[in-house]
Amino acid sequence: MEMNSLKKIAAEKAVEFIKDDMVIGLGSGSTVYWFLKRLGEAVEKGLRIKGIPSSRRTEGWAKEFGIPLTTFSEVQQLDIAVDGADEVDSQLNLIKGGGGSLLREKIVDAASKELIIIVDHSKIVTELGSFPLPVEVVQFGWEVTAQKIAALGCTPEIRMRDGAAFVSDNGNYILDCQFESISTPHEIHQQLKQIIGVVETGLFIDMTDKVIVSGENNEVTLLEI
Repeated sequence: MEMNSLKKIAAEKAVEFIKDDMVIGLGSGSTVYWFLKRLGEAVEKGLRIKGIPSSRRTEGWAKEFGIPLTTFSEVQQLDIAVDGADEVDSQLNLIKGGGGSLLREKIVDAASKELIIIVDHSKIVTELGSFPLPVEVVQFGWEVTAQKIAALGCTPEIRMRDGAAFVSDNGNYILDCQFESISTPHEIHQQLKQIIGVVETGLFIDMTDKVIVSGENNEVTLLEI
């Protein structure tokens, strides 16, 4: 089955968890696009919700689909967040940030009472680390920061786009860090966060409540710890 179809199946299932008067964290990425599209259809039919987007791209999609938005100046806690992931392990720990929105995603997801992740089956792994770990770093002195990150046993590469360094919505660079594996995500996250110049890591640990997984034959699996 085409990958977009699998993403769409998982995304549309997530809309079933959305109820009237919820404030929703709107994640980022290609799977979330389909969630927003279906959510917009539900809003058009009368569903009363507000959302906080985790990226400028998500904000644009939400406006396109008629989803009412709010900000953290109006609400401090969200009822639910729906987001994608690049990898999901057996403990529902995640690698996120392939799209470059990991910092805002983490702020939104951490402010939510419940976090639902929507993925296709290819994102389920035994152990994190095949996907390079995105680490958001400040631009100034990023070369020094990258050297210190490399000392943890990975190969960091600055993310490029259109021949120039990719800049996040927050004005930072992203280093994509290839580890052989990440068997101790808590430890790696803490070590990275202690490096001066690191803003945030793409390791989302002990945050996920549910994972909606779409499989090859249109089946949908709900994973919970």
